[in-house]
Amino acid sequence: MTKSLPARTSHGLGSWSSREPFASLRQEMNDLLSRFSTEDEGGWLSGERIPTLDLMETDTAIEVKVDVPGIKPDEIDIEVRADSLMVSGEHKEETKEEKEDEGKTFHRIERRTGSFSRMVPIPCPVDEETVTAQCSDGVLTINLPKTEESKSRKIKVRS
Repeated sequence: MTKSLPARTSHGLGSWSSREPFASLRQEMNDLLSRFSTEDEGGWLSGERIPTLDLMETDTAIEVKVDVPGIKPDEIDIEVRADSLMVSGEHKEETKEEKEDEGKTFHRIERRTGSFSRMVPIPCPVDEETVTAQCSDGVLTINLPKTEESKSRKIKVRS
């Protein structure tokens, strides 16, 4: 009696020819990334988020735009210090137990929850009392008016 070997799944070059190459690459990357995370502990790729931002300067103000998709305005804290801006907060999502009580069975939960923070140096002194912030469509816009001393002035050259 001959023993048969179990079927072998090939992830080598042969699998590339049997299906569209980019779909195969995408699947291999998804498999690799899924090994780094677990549903219970968050895995290696979880942790604190670092929101992306843009910092712009005009003659009268510094404007900062921070990407905060899915974050409610009351979950965001903004602090202006002498030479820096700190944007932080915590996004809380309902727990898995609460979701199961509603009669829903979740097979996958990928939306992230947790804390986030970002500190950015401010290039010039700002008037901390008149700073404003607005959140719309997942973008937080912070306007930091410059102090009178830091505003640029045009100097007329005399002949």
